[in-house]
Amino acid sequence: MAQPKLTPPCRGWQRDLPGPNEPLAEAPVLVWLAPTHLDDVCLELRRNFLVVRGLVVFFALFSALLALVFAWALLSISEFKGSDWGEIALFAIAEFAMLVFFVWSSAVFYRLDVSPPRDLPLRFNRLRRKVYVYGFHSVWWNPFTRWYVTTASYDWDDLRAEKWKVRSATANGGLIIKEGVSIAVVRPGTNEVIERFDLSTRAANTSNVWAYVCHYMQHGKEGLDPCEADPHDANDVPPYNIALRLAPKVQWPAEMNAESSSAP
Repeated sequence: MAQPKLTPPCRGWQRDLPGPNEPLAEAPVLVWLAPTHLDDVCLELRRNFLVVRGLVVFFALFSALLALVFAWALLSISEFKGSDWGEIALFAIAEFAMLVFFVWSSAVFYRLDVSPPRDLPLRFNRLRRKVYVYGFHSVWWNPFTRWYVTTASYDWDDLRAEKWKVRSATANGGLIIKEGVSIAVVRPGTNEVIERFDLSTRAANTSNVWAYVCHYMQHGKEGLDPCEADPHDANDVPPYNIALRLAPKVQWPAEMNAESSSAP
């Protein structure tokens, strides 16, 4: 049975994919995903912070309405007459706890949908042999702390890809299966992981998307289906998607933007 090469392996590890300069093991085909930019210099792929982006904000609205209901109930305690003070105290504690919970959940849902940038693009510069990562740091359980954009660049030769699959149970006893490809950045000459980021979290694009990137970095855009190139401005979002309209625009640092899209 195959064992992970990297230390440590990614969560839900299934198998290691070929190295960045090794022969391709699968066809470089993308499913339900098209590059936002593809030329002789760089390839850019989009990534989603949430698959259901644009829907979670409505859960925030629903939680906010429930918070108002419990706030009204808490303020109405003074109208209780003839009740035992112990019962009133327990009622007040329960109402206050529910109020806090729904205020918190409303803030969580809102920030999960609205705070991340409109896109989290990856740029692979073939001529510089580097990848440029537009990321986002969040603390989902603490919506009141600072969430922020991160950018970084790594050498192509230091990247390793792993396929993963994670199973989790739902409240009603169901099963959710998620799979994708994680890219690890290793310390040069070792298998020691120093950083990780997702390449794809779509079940339809697991090892194939890594093969697509490797083909581009090894051979250029020749051999890739030109119909898969769909130039798209990351900040151009549907007018009906409230969350994306409110979300911050993608804005690379000026120097990194110039470097990642140009030849040495």
